[in-house]
Amino acid sequence: MLPTPELVRQYIAAGLACTHLEVEGDGQHFNAVIVSDAFTGKRLIQRHQLVYAALGDRMREEVHALSMKTLTPEEFARNG
Repeated sequence: MLPTPELVRQYIAAGLACTHLEVEGDGQHFNAVIVSDAFTGKRLIQRHQLVYAALGDRMREEVHALSMKTLTPEEFARNG
C-alpha cells in the first residue's frame, strides 16, 4: 500500500512539532513545506535530518522521495 500525502503529514507531525505542514504527492514522491521552531539556528542539512528522524524507517520503507522546504516560523512569515 502506498502512503498518502495525509499519512506522510501525520508521520512528520507525530515526530516533529510543526506550526505549519503541507504535504503533496502521488504515493511515492512527495513535496512538503515544513515550518517548525526546531529549525531555528539550524543549517539546511540539520533541518532535513530532523525531518528524516521524524519519518524514521518509513523513509526507506514507504516514502521513496521527499522534497522539502524547511522554514522557521519567522522565515515562513517573511516568505509567505
